[in-house]
Amino acid sequence: MEQNKKMEVFSNLTKQVTIVSVEEKVLQGSLVFEAQNQFPGYYHETPTKPKPIYIYLVLDKQYPLEEVLRATQNIEKEYDWKFDSGKGYMLIGTQLLNVIRLRHLSEIDLVEKIQEAYQKQGIQFLMNKKLKGKLEAEVKIVKFLSLEQLADGVYQELQDDNFGYIEIPKYLKYDTFVKVTMDVKYNWMGHEFDAASGSFYKDGTLVEFVRILSNKINAEYLVKLRKLFLEKIR
Repeated sequence: MEQNKKMEVFSNLTKQVTIVSVEEKVLQGSLVFEAQNQFPGYYHETPTKPKPIYIYLVLDKQYPLEEVLRATQNIEKEYDWKFDSGKGYMLIGTQLLNVIRLRHLSEIDLVEKIQEAYQKQGIQFLMNKKLKGKLEAEVKIVKFLSLEQLADGVYQELQDDNFGYIEIPKYLKYDTFVKVTMDVKYNWMGHEFDAASGSFYKDGTLVEFVRILSNKINAEYLVKLRKLFLEKIR
């Protein structure tokens, strides 16, 4: 059994999120969203636990991935800010928005400063557009992940050990993924978790995975959960 192998992979992640617009402590006139239930399968069951901040900055256009990565790296070099970012898009109904997702923010006051830093790097934001109320969005994020392989087909994120990844044998359309995940949860006797679908490139091959969020992540937990997912995938 191969284990304890560290790697960096190029990945994408897709999930449904409830969002609301943020109008304070952001660049005036910009469209910014905060996730209300980034992990509906997990954090809603622990109401006393502080919810992590996930912010989506809406861009004025589609930027090449390398431009956003370059800008992010320049910002990280210049400022002593702790945050993680990923480029992606957000689909609200039929409306497609290009976004940068921010997570691991130490404080919400950083959002406007981060926006201004991106502007200095040539990344601009969608201005003077309002979307009110709670909105349902499909979000796809593209980013690099640093992973440690714990056992065959299971990994843990090095930046945040509450995130695990389990390989599955084929791509699942979103409706099918939701059905399989609910079937797994109905038959799972372990600690609760939130799941999202995604893929990453490993050794020149596209690997489909399920991203798992739980504060019980370890090799045994992920191996058992992967076995159940594999049983439920037809």
